Order: sequence, then structure tokens, then C-alpha cells
Amino acid sequence: MAKGGVILYPTDTVWGIGCDATNAEAVAKVYQIKHRDDSKAMICLVDSEARLQRYVRNVPEVAWQIMELATKPTTVILDNATGLAHNLIAEDGSIAMRITREPFSKELCYRYQKPIVSTSANISGMPPASNYKDIAQELLDAVDYVCFSRRQEKKPHTPSSIIKIKPNGEINIIR
Repeated sequence: MAKGGVILYPTDTVWGIGCDATNAEAVAKVYQIKHRDDSKAMICLVDSEARLQRYVRNVPEVAWQIMELATKPTTVILDNATGLAHNLIAEDGSIAMRITREPFSKELCYRYQKPIVSTSANISGMPPASNYKDIAQELLDAVDYVCFSRRQEKKPHTPSSIIKIKPNGEINIIR
């Protein structure tokens, strides 16, 4: 990822396509691999509250409460993104971020020391890859590296909840 590579990896939800969230060229590759319009936002994973705060200015208190109380992986869309690839930040300046607690993706984020793009491992419009066996060959061929962790797993996984939080604390449930 450090050289702009794209990976397939298991996350705290479904399998994901990932890259350095601060590298615009790598982000563009992900959009291209997914056949996705770059006006559609993608999620970033981080390993900690401190890392999230480096890339989002002024996280509202309600966002911390939601993330702390969530019983399943929850992505928050926050305003005032900073330090991320320009083509990852929405037109309104917001970014979708999730603090992962799943051991593999948390360790990956920790070791990389930056946010990692985490968009579902599928061609845009197709179902997300719940497990490694569900990933289309086209995607396996398109990325630079496929992680070995959890390839044998056959458990149901679902995408995260997504909640948009405005600076004034207003909440909008997206998914």
C-alpha cells in the first residue's frame, strides 16, 4: 500500500478493497477496479480514536457516544475531513470513517499508521463479498495483493451501519 498498491482484505464486516486513504492515485485505482463513479464516497478504516481525530477536525461528542455504544460495526460520516486523498472526500467535505475492532483489520491499520480505504470487495452494483470465496475473479486479478487471513471462513457477514453526523449533532441514519 505504501507505493500506491491496492489490496483485498477481511474487515470487521465484509471483505474489502483497500489502499492508502491519503494517496489519490491509489484511491482512483480502487474506483476503477470497482467500476464505480468517483462521486460515490468510500469508507476508511482506522485503528483508534486518536487516528480518527488526525483526519477529521472537531468530531462531535455524539459521534463518540454512538461509536462507543454501537453493538455492531458502525461507520460515521463526519464533516471537516483533512489530510486524506481529495478524491475520497465528499463534495461537502465529509468522510465516512469507522474504527475497527476486529483483530486483523485493526492490526493492519495500526501497522500502516494511516487510514485505509475499506470499500466492499465487489463490482459496483453487485452484492458485497461476505467471505473470500465470494470475491469475483476479476477483482482477485485486479489488485496488487490478497491477504491470507480468514480465507477459509464461511460465516455470514454484513456491511456496517452508516450514520451521518453534522457538526451540530444532527444525526441521519443512512444504512
